[in-house]
Amino acid sequence: MKTKLILLFAILSNSIFAQSINDYAAVIVPTKFSFLSEENQYRLSTITKYNLEEAGFVGIYSNVNFADQYPNRCSVLNLDVVKDSGFLSTKLYIEFKDCFGKVIYTSEVGKSKEKDFGEAYKEALNNAFESVKKLGYKYNGNAGSGNVVAATPAVVKEQVMPVKQVVAAPVSTVAATVNEATLYAQPTDTGYQLIDKTPKVVMKLMKTGNPNSFIAIKGDVQGILTLRDNQWFFDSYQNGALVSEVIAVKF
Repeated sequence: MKTKLILLFAILSNSIFAQSINDYAAVIVPTKFSFLSEENQYRLSTITKYNLEEAGFVGIYSNVNFADQYPNRCSVLNLDVVKDSGFLSTKLYIEFKDCFGKVIYTSEVGKSKEKDFGEAYKEALNNAFESVKKLGYKYNGNAGSGNVVAATPAVVKEQVMPVKQVVAAPVSTVAATVNEATLYAQPTDTGYQLIDKTPKVVMKLMKTGNPNSFIAIKGDVQGILTLRDNQWFFDSYQNGALVSEVIAVKF
């Protein structure tokens, strides 16, 4: 009985993951993974993109500007390949994260007993992707998550401007404001902190796989800071509505 319950839970869990991952239009592939010393070392970024496309995803390298094709940063996922500890074998697994850094899906651990590092990483990565391919991914255009819908007017300094993208959510509206004070970026271990002339820390930024997008924390509000049309936008949900704030940043 206990075994049957465990199997049922596993089946339901995989079903839930598969449904959620179908809500995203594309996946960002890093050109360098944290456990490697060079970009595309052992061709792991190339192999990752190839496997993604074999599984039905659209794969985009992190050094490619995709803002025009996917103006809504939350409609795409970030991918990371993680090296797990192993004594006699190489172990890798894959994480898919949303624009806020939340893990949407984690693959099974791929293993290899090859002694050559390059061959071991390739075999382990290909094995990890087997569980990803079994998801049967197919983008469903779900407007309830990261899909781009029709533009909604937004007032900026009493002028009406079109907002290029709106994340659809139940009974949500978009408000856009402009922060005129320039903030200055100071590097940190995980990204940057933005300070004003005081100097006071106004916002903390954490790097993602895309150099034009950061996980951002402003006071008690968490969102994303994204470069669109040569302007930085801080997008966050406040009281059930998506608020888009133009931020002047000097890096």
